[in-house]
Amino acid sequence: MRAYYLLQEKLLRRNLQLIKRVADEADVEIILAFKAFALWRTFPIFRQFIGHTTASSLCEARLSLEEFGSLAHTYSPAYEEEEFDEILHCSGHVTFNSLSQYERLFPKMSHFTEHFVSYGLRVNPEYSEIETELYNPCAPGSRFGVLAGQLPEKLPAGIEGFHCHCHCESPASALEHTLEHLEEKFGRWFPQLKWLNLGGGHLMTRKDYDVEHLINILNGLHQRYPHLHIILEPGSAFAWQTGLLVAEVVDIVENHGIRTAILNVSFTCHMPDCLEMPYQPEVRGAESLPFDAASRPDAKERNIYRLGGNSCLSGDYMGSWRFAEPLRVGQEIIFEDMIHYTTVKTTMFNGIMHPSIVLEHADGTRETLRRFTYEDYRDRMD
Repeated sequence: MRAYYLLQEKLLRRNLQLIKRVADEADVEIILAFKAFALWRTFPIFRQFIGHTTASSLCEARLSLEEFGSLAHTYSPAYEEEEFDEILHCSGHVTFNSLSQYERLFPKMSHFTEHFVSYGLRVNPEYSEIETELYNPCAPGSRFGVLAGQLPEKLPAGIEGFHCHCHCESPASALEHTLEHLEEKFGRWFPQLKWLNLGGGHLMTRKDYDVEHLINILNGLHQRYPHLHIILEPGSAFAWQTGLLVAEVVDIVENHGIRTAILNVSFTCHMPDCLEMPYQPEVRGAESLPFDAASRPDAKERNIYRLGGNSCLSGDYMGSWRFAEPLRVGQEIIFEDMIHYTTVKTTMFNGIMHPSIVLEHADGTRETLRRFTYEDYRDRMD
């Protein structure tokens, strides 16, 4: 069996309906961040609920224009000058990471007349509740955003918005606390702005997320700054709990009493956030146990296994899980919630075949959107 990602349209629509309700009731614009989800064959579904996307590179900006059908809200830590004209062609909003970059590229902006582009600055409130340092854009020494002490009292000509991003799968309370710091440090510039982009990481589709509190927070922000157009650009929230990664046991090996089921997928290639974040994903029909459980003396009789990827990276494994029965070669292993931050971050390291991408339509029929081949690997290497 070839491994495959399975995106379920019913679950995707459920998330989109909730996101649209928040946008309507809070009078904000919520746009899709490609960095978490960019399966463009599904964009016709998204366009029924949202109008724009956010891009962080020329490729993402082109995807927005050419496949989503709208000008991107574009932000990059650093724009390359030779690409910037095309970035402008694909974008309706462009946010700069630094004042120096804005000044350096200003001549190109002043000569661009194809369509109107609204320009902004990313600001850093020096506050975040993200616990994993790798994902914290506001850590001391961060390369992201302008500090309040670096801004002049009058913003540079043409700057119409601020962009702030300091959340990662965060609750509504994190936004509430962020706004306190953001307004304290940057509120004196808000009268000079037309829009405020509050970035991503607002995991409003998670079951325990307080959606009503989010709506109240955003309505309160409107009351304080009625002239500002408020934008949110979550990624995970759109694809949260919308699908699976289906794999197969290829072999079972044992070393010092630890049994590892080797799969036809890879954590480092196909589930990189499990190693980066890190977290142990949910496996259907298995009980997630402490990491060292597979090394316990009773692990074999309790059907406890590590799960290993099929790459040559020594650390390409996770563990431990307890299964109802002993695993066998050829058995299907299903990883839950594997649609966001997976296909966008996968690699073909070791030449390992990328899992196919399958869409399960609302009527239950399945369509293979993409089946990867040797040529996909070869053509990345030439």
